[in-house]
Amino acid sequence: MAMARGSSGLAYPERFHAAAAAYAGFDGSPPDPNSSKFSNEVALLLFALYQQAIVGPCKIPKPRSWSPVEQSKWTSWNGLGNMASTEAMRLFVKILEEEDPGWYSRASNFVSEPVIDGDMNHNPKAESIIENGNTFPETKTIPIENGNLSDAWDKDAVSESFGAVSVYDQWVSPPVSTPRLKARYEHGAAVIDDKMYIFGGNYNGRYLSDLQALDLKSWTWSRVEVKAAGGEASPVPVAPLAGHTLVPWEGTKLISIGGHMRNPSESVQVMVFDLQMHTWSTLKTYGKTPVSRGGHSVTLVGTSLVIFGGQDANRSLLNDLHILNLETMAWDEVDTLGMPPSPRSDHAATIHAERYLLVFGGGSHTACFNDLHVLDLQTMEWSRPTQQGEIPSPRAGHAGVAVGENWFIVGGGNNKSGVSETVVLNMSTLAWSVVTTVQGHVPLATEGLSLVLCSYNGEDIVVSFGGYNGRYNNEVSVLKPSHKSTFQSKVIETPADSVSAVQNATNATRDMESEYGMGQDGKITEIVMDNVESEPTVHL
Repeated sequence: MAMARGSSGLAYPERFHAAAAAYAGFDGSPPDPNSSKFSNEVALLLFALYQQAIVGPCKIPKPRSWSPVEQSKWTSWNGLGNMASTEAMRLFVKILEEEDPGWYSRASNFVSEPVIDGDMNHNPKAESIIENGNTFPETKTIPIENGNLSDAWDKDAVSESFGAVSVYDQWVSPPVSTPRLKARYEHGAAVIDDKMYIFGGNYNGRYLSDLQALDLKSWTWSRVEVKAAGGEASPVPVAPLAGHTLVPWEGTKLISIGGHMRNPSESVQVMVFDLQMHTWSTLKTYGKTPVSRGGHSVTLVGTSLVIFGGQDANRSLLNDLHILNLETMAWDEVDTLGMPPSPRSDHAATIHAERYLLVFGGGSHTACFNDLHVLDLQTMEWSRPTQQGEIPSPRAGHAGVAVGENWFIVGGGNNKSGVSETVVLNMSTLAWSVVTTVQGHVPLATEGLSLVLCSYNGEDIVVSFGGYNGRYNNEVSVLKPSHKSTFQSKVIETPADSVSAVQNATNATRDMESEYGMGQDGKITEIVMDNVESEPTVHL
């Protein structure tokens, strides 16, 4: 929940005023819950957020009248406390977008800014963007200058130059042929063989349900055909959704878990697409199914999916943990030990050494985080270890992918702007470092983008797609991570006595701390979370 998720390319506060105009009327008066077309709860919340954004925290005394409407309006506004005006604006737009996706079309007549069409390219020379097609216009790349992603497009850089790229740890744009697929954010992404699959997402306040594939050899998009299952006359309709997670399974299947929908079910939805049969189906699961949610994290660990956090259909933030065994299809709600992360959504999670679940960042309704939490999946105990190196700024809506023991984090926002740094965490040392920084209003400094790891010409590459940073993006960017010690922070070279000092460091919140194991060379080699009689143990 980092940057505001408006439906236009307008910047704040103009986007908020456009939304308020669409809902409250064009006289500048606050929305009236008494005459609202929404439910009482939503109308009161919109009223309170409007007041918080325009006036600030509620300073007026509680009304003495017996009017239940006036009492409810005051209670709703007062309940926002000291929420920042920018956050109130963001939430107002987000809620209006969810409740009334067409608000911007009504407000656009009063807005001088042009609407960025998701079916148009965002480059100076517009290109048609069709979800499926066979034409292949001119290719483009983004040059890197001084380690930064330039806003300029080098039309002379063709595909063979990308294939021979020798630079590491810098973002470039591959020669993706057009037509490109519709811009979006909060979509699902997964790689199987030589294709990156994109499913669903959010564009202009409307949830999507298409399944697309990017061929990572030819860099061409195509729409994946969906067929009817055996015995059915037509394909099973898939509800449009966003904020879900797409996971590759068994080399031939894509599993979609959760997501926000217009008409959400009570429990989380688990769908599977068979790439051989080209059919969608709902997975039948057993046990206590988690409540419906979006903005959660799903991590594949062996043959199980670990689901953490997110936001439910009532906009309540979650910090519960559930595990789905893909062999038995049985859910297990896990009771953990230690101090779990606070309720949040739009965080990133990954697995290290097939044992430790790492959760970084995310957001609440009022703040973004940069905390790091680790769950030992053997003991089911949370800890909050001390982070080392260049600790990233708070963010939410970022994306992450693990390359060996290095966890790359890209994008996200902090309630003001998109985060421009690509950072990496060495999961053995818990040391952060900055890989590169992009400049300008580019898709990498955005929220709701996807990030996957795949192979290109026999080397690992990290591929990003989409996102939202005031406009909806459909750009593809590629980073080739170095396999040298580039990401190994200076902490790794710290002598043994300094490592002991790190081991003795405690967190101000007194959360359970992790300790570090050392190899014979005096370097930190693994995370150790085992506890014996409440005392940390160091494994050598």
